[in-house]
Amino acid sequence: MMGALEYEFFQRALAAGLLAAVASGIVGTFVVARRIASVSGGLAHAAFGGIGLGYLVGFPPMAGALAFGLLSALGIGLAELRLRQGLDTLIAMVWAVGMALGIVFASLAPGATPDLLSYLFGNILFVPPAYLWFTAVLDAFLLLVVIRLYHPLQAVAFDEEFSWVAGVPVSALFLLLLGLTAVTVVVLIRVVGVILVIALLTIPAAIARHWAGGLDRMMVLATAIAAVCITAGLFISYGLSVSVGLDIPTGPFIILLVAFLYGVSATGKLLVGRRRGP
Repeated sequence: MMGALEYEFFQRALAAGLLAAVASGIVGTFVVARRIASVSGGLAHAAFGGIGLGYLVGFPPMAGALAFGLLSALGIGLAELRLRQGLDTLIAMVWAVGMALGIVFASLAPGATPDLLSYLFGNILFVPPAYLWFTAVLDAFLLLVVIRLYHPLQAVAFDEEFSWVAGVPVSALFLLLLGLTAVTVVVLIRVVGVILVIALLTIPAAIARHWAGGLDRMMVLATAIAAVCITAGLFISYGLSVSVGLDIPTGPFIILLVAFLYGVSATGKLLVGRRRGP
């Protein structure tokens, strides 16, 4: 399987996966700690509206995805803060409307109908080289934000009521968190696809929460889990394809791998809790 490293496309896929693991580990930790995991799915599907609009109007689809993602994040945040509509309702609406707009816009686009499924499932083995740089810049930006705003973000993630009392700008930080999630989702969509983005932003952080107490340790552990699962998924799927002819899509295989690891982690956490007793 190590022979896969001789190929440039595999090297690029591995680099993209490891860079994606950093972004998903950072943002996913806040998403899981704040209990807004479904936001990642809502924003990912809302971005479809921008992708379809890009094909219709003639500008880069990912630019449209970024605009739709940020506007959706802002709309969800303001509606939650001002109207108290409830995140689950807002996310469901954004999810459905974004997908519907994307399909309608794409069907109206001139020429051949764009393949939106390529954005849904992605293909990490064929990541454009430019997106390695985009993801690296995203990682650096996220690290900078976390370093500068770690304590306020930690307070908002774990105890929003105390943060209000302590004078922490909860509303602004909540909108910032949604915005960071939107940007991360859009950048990673082109790298790994919508489905794998949702998995990476939720499952590794959920596993890390079983074993890590502080937010910083959760980030490190979530990043490590995502990196290990992506690396293992790439090598195993390649090995199965070469050795026995099983052509298993890499993205879905990574999702199944990290989901299996979550099951093992949850079982282990349950057993440890029983041994310790009440």
